[in-house]
Amino acid sequence: MSSDQIPFLSGEEKHPLNITERPSLAASGHLTSDSFPIGSVQKHQHFWLIVLHVSDQQDLRMSRWGERLKKVEQLAQSFQQNPLTTPYKPRLWPCQPSSVWRLFPRQSLAISFAQSCKEAVHVFALEKEKAPEGQRIYLVTSYSELWHYYRVYPQSLMHCYEVIPEEAVCKLYFDLEFHKPSNKGSDGKSMVARLIQYVCDKLMDVYGIECSVENVLNLDSSTEEKFSRHLIFMLQNAAFKDNIHVGRFIHAILQPIVTKLRGERGLCKADVPQTDSNRQTHVVSETAQSPDMKRRKQEERDLSFLLVKNKDGHSCLFVDLGVYTKNRNFRLYKSSKVGKNAAFTVAQDNQFAAKPAKGMSVEESVFLASLVCNISFTGQTILTWETPETKETKTPTPYCEQGLDSNPGTFSGCLSSPYREVDSFVLTLVRKDGLQGSKCGHRRHF
Repeated sequence: MSSDQIPFLSGEEKHPLNITERPSLAASGHLTSDSFPIGSVQKHQHFWLIVLHVSDQQDLRMSRWGERLKKVEQLAQSFQQNPLTTPYKPRLWPCQPSSVWRLFPRQSLAISFAQSCKEAVHVFALEKEKAPEGQRIYLVTSYSELWHYYRVYPQSLMHCYEVIPEEAVCKLYFDLEFHKPSNKGSDGKSMVARLIQYVCDKLMDVYGIECSVENVLNLDSSTEEKFSRHLIFMLQNAAFKDNIHVGRFIHAILQPIVTKLRGERGLCKADVPQTDSNRQTHVVSETAQSPDMKRRKQEERDLSFLLVKNKDGHSCLFVDLGVYTKNRNFRLYKSSKVGKNAAFTVAQDNQFAAKPAKGMSVEESVFLASLVCNISFTGQTILTWETPETKETKTPTPYCEQGLDSNPGTFSGCLSSPYREVDSFVLTLVRKDGLQGSKCGHRRHF
């Protein structure tokens, strides 16, 4: 019998699993007809049966491999959608939350990012020595992260400011300063002590909150030319709704000296809205009610010690009333201004005693206490000072920052901008309908 007569090798009748339909196996080189002696039909049949068996085994293995591969891909996709653990993020200590350290060229971008973070992060402003004057970059990180690098790399973070966000609960704070050569008879320490006592009395009168000099962190960055202090009040289980309400409260309690200054020219400091004590309403929680609130003193105590002179000899306030605006940048403890070496340190007459937590240094506890927005929300009474809206509104009286001079080229003692067309347009808006408005403040290019 010739090979042409073998049924599954002849062209007349093909086996369903003809080897010609599996070119990949025939060409694989695993089994060939040369492996068997020529001339034996039985051996040829045996060869092709082995080929078919091996082919079926490989098909089975490939099928199983495809199923395994499909299962692995399904598992991979499932783990991507539902990870077993969160992505690893470095942290300073295992017990602390993951680190966040992001820099932004704009304050608005930093605030938006901080609000979107799940971690407890905050915004800080940084100044660099070689950067253009007034230009700042903005850092988003946590208090513990900032303190770690603040302590380890003081030269890189020596010009740092806390950003007090709009509508953020905050502490009562003050920025105090005067020009020493122009106020040779002024005793700065005595003025600070009298102001603290006066504010504590007002807190009791208005909100029924007890406070003393021991609850006030007193920071000093004075030089031979300027007396400079920051006061941060650590009220017991109480904080203000935001720094706008802090400003309203301070404006109200300093109204007697503000009224006295309103009649003088050459005033320095930021815009102070006219405040009528009979038209002010303070909204306090029920727990803050006390008989002392109902007893209004008929005569305000003498606040003339707050009246000082700037370096041009003009009258101004010892208290800077321009630091109560939204997103205010407030210089940090141990930081100085660019080009200056006077960093804030604990004042010699400070009587506030920091109480560090376990594993925390005294220096770190002072740093955390100095942060205006570092507030615990547990059991806090939120203090507010609301101004009722009336049909007849008064125009705010302008007060400018120290050092600004009154001359014909300025607006009510405040410097004009380099864009005259913009100034003219703004003045057309604020000087109409019988109202004589003005412009005050300073500019900063970002």
